[in-house]
Amino acid sequence: MVFQEERRFLPDMDRLSILTSVILLAYAVMPFVTLTTPDIVIRIIKAEFIFRLNFSTIISILTSALAAAGMNWLLGDHPHFSRKSGWQHWILPALTAWVIGVPLRTLSIGLQWWVVFAFGGLLLVLVFLAEYIVVDLSDVRHTVASLGLTAVSFALFLVISIAVRAADWRVYLLAPVLSIPAFLVSLRSLYLRLEGHWCVAWSAGIALFIGQLGIALHYWPIMPLTFGLLILGPAYALTNLAAAIEEERPWHTLWIEPTVMLLLIWGLAVFFLWGGR
Repeated sequence: MVFQEERRFLPDMDRLSILTSVILLAYAVMPFVTLTTPDIVIRIIKAEFIFRLNFSTIISILTSALAAAGMNWLLGDHPHFSRKSGWQHWILPALTAWVIGVPLRTLSIGLQWWVVFAFGGLLLVLVFLAEYIVVDLSDVRHTVASLGLTAVSFALFLVISIAVRAADWRVYLLAPVLSIPAFLVSLRSLYLRLEGHWCVAWSAGIALFIGQLGIALHYWPIMPLTFGLLILGPAYALTNLAAAIEEERPWHTLWIEPTVMLLLIWGLAVFFLWGGR
């Protein structure tokens, strides 16, 4: 009886293994397939916007969509799952599946590639499990799963920020690529921390600030890791500040945690900035 009660709040392992295997298989064949695609050109009045797609980009988009749909499939048998709010559980699996492809696209086949591949697969499984657990607010593992998802969310946002800088994208691409993940990560993190309370206005404000900050830092001659840390610091600090305000913490203490974390992350950014000179 105890086994059945514990089993009820874990996803079906057959579904989990199939979903993870298909996503990893897509990335496993990526280095061996070469596909050229024409540029997508959008002309607005006299401005011309060029978007370049390659096979690895297409794989990342497809695996992200598959992870989101697969998460919904896994949650289908959860006794507390509501399809009306199911979309929130798609965010982190989709981001995780996309981010796995970032280092795999740049590394050549070898030991490092396979280590990253294996770690990415493990991370994806843990995200699927954590998302399944947090559906039930009364689950004894809910707090641990929420903290894990929050940590992974900001780690993925850091990777996205670094990847955007390394790709040297134009401003009109950089701003939305930073703002949209910032909005989703802060929205999901606040929802988990506040146990079911949506903070759309806070998340939109944070995303707008991060987008503007990214535009300003775009013109600084700094390496991708420093850029990512300078973006991550305010994103994490503002999300924590918003959560503290929503929790109605005393004004003389609510600023301490966000400020300390901002200084620590920016301290790392300065360290890498001077270390790279």
